[in-house]
Amino acid sequence: MAISVFDLFKIGVGPSSSHTVGPMRAAHDFVGELRERELLERVCRLEVQLFGSLSATGIGHATDRAVIMGLMGERPDRIDPAIIAPCIEELQKCGALRLDGRHSVPFLWARDMQLHTDILPHHPNAMRLIAHGHAGELYQNTYYSVGGGFVIDEAQAERGELDSDATVLPYDFQTAEELLRMCRESGLRISELMLENEKVWRSEAEVRAELCRTWQAMKACVAKGLEAEGVLPGGLNVRRRARSLHQRLLAAEESPSLIASTMSAMDWVNLYALAVNEENAAGGRMVTAPTNGAAGIIPAVLHYYMQFQPGACERDVVDFLLAAGAVGILCKKNASISGAEVGCQGEVGSACAMAAAGLAEVMGGSVGQVENAAEIGLEHNLGLTCDPVGGLVQVPCIERNAIASVKAINAAQMALRGDGEHFISLDKVIRTMRDTGADMQAKYKETSMGGLAVNAIEC
Repeated sequence: MAISVFDLFKIGVGPSSSHTVGPMRAAHDFVGELRERELLERVCRLEVQLFGSLSATGIGHATDRAVIMGLMGERPDRIDPAIIAPCIEELQKCGALRLDGRHSVPFLWARDMQLHTDILPHHPNAMRLIAHGHAGELYQNTYYSVGGGFVIDEAQAERGELDSDATVLPYDFQTAEELLRMCRESGLRISELMLENEKVWRSEAEVRAELCRTWQAMKACVAKGLEAEGVLPGGLNVRRRARSLHQRLLAAEESPSLIASTMSAMDWVNLYALAVNEENAAGGRMVTAPTNGAAGIIPAVLHYYMQFQPGACERDVVDFLLAAGAVGILCKKNASISGAEVGCQGEVGSACAMAAAGLAEVMGGSVGQVENAAEIGLEHNLGLTCDPVGGLVQVPCIERNAIASVKAINAAQMALRGDGEHFISLDKVIRTMRDTGADMQAKYKETSMGGLAVNAIEC
C-alpha cells in the first residue's frame, strides 16, 4: 500500500475527517458508480444507513449532512461550506434530493436517513448506500471511513485493503526502523527521502507547489479562526476564544521575565491551535492533519515556527510537512489514525508525533533525533480516549489540540537536546498505540457513551 503525504493532508471541511470528509467522499464515489453503471437516471429512491460510530456521533459530526452533499455531487475539497446549511434546509423542506446535482429523487429524512447501532465487521465507521428503481434495488455498496478522510468500500475491506494504491515507491518503508535504515544508507534526510517517494506521483515542482498550497489553506483557516467570534453551533454554547486571545496578545507589552516570555510563547501556539479547531467545529474549510479532530496541531506548530524563526521560508514548510507525513504514514500503516478505532491517541497522538518530527526536521535534527521527537510526542499521548461531549468536536477536542501543540514543541526540544539514542523506539510506541486501542472499551472510542461525554452531562 502506497500512501502519499497528500493522502494525509487533504483540504476539506469540518468538523470531522472520518465522520464528515470521508462520508462525503464515499457518497460522491457512490454517485460516480451509479453513473458508470448508467443507473443514475433510473434512481427513484435512496437509502442512507449509518452504522457504529457514524451513527452514534454522526449528527454532531454532521455525517448526515456530509452524505447528502456527496450525493448531490459535492466533494469535500471543492465544496463551499457556506452552501451546506441552505441546501440541507431546502431538502428537508421540499423532500427532493438532486442526485449528482441534476436528477431529482424523493428523499424523506425520517425514512431514508437511518441510524443503526450495529457495528459492521471491518470498521466502526460504516455506511451503506442503497439506490432503488421502480422495480426494486438497483445498486448498493458499503463504505468504511477508516480515519483521516480515507475511504474503502466493501470489496476492498473484504480483501483487507486500506487503500487501493499499489504504486511502487523507491523507498517503501513499513516501519520507522526501515525508514531510518534507508535514510542512513542513502544519505537522505527524512524529508528528502519522502520527496523522492512523492516524485513517483508528481514532479518535484508540483510536490512543492501543492505542499505550499496546503500550507496556504492552513494559514487561511487560522486567519478565519482569528476573525470569527460568537458561539459555536451544536447546542453546547461553547464560545470562540481565539479572536479575544489574539487581541490580548497583540496588546500585551513585552515582559523582561523569563516565565512571562515562556508563557507568551505558549499563548501564541495555543492561539493558532484554538483558531483552527474552532473553525473546524463550525464546519469551515480545513486541512486534515492527519484528521480534522486533530487538525490544529501541525498548523499551530508550523505557524509558530514560520512566524518566530528568523529566516524561515517556504522550503521549511515543505520539509516540515514531508517529515511529518512520514510519521503519519507509519501511524496509519501500523496502528490507526481513527478515533473510532483506537481512541484519540490515534488522532491527537499521531498529530503530536507528526508535528514534533516536522519541527525537529526544520530545526536541523538528525534522522535519529527526528524519530525520537515523534516517539516522545506519541508516547505521552498513549491511552488518550475519544469521548466528545454531545457528539460534537468541541469539548475536549479544541483545547486538546492546543495542549498537544505545546507538547509537540517540547518533544522536539527534548529530542534535539539528545543524540538520537533512546530507550523506546517509535515502532514500539506505535505498536503500543495499536494494542491499547484494541483493548480500549468501545465507549471511549468516539461513541460519546463514556468518559467526559457522560460525566459532563451528569455534573
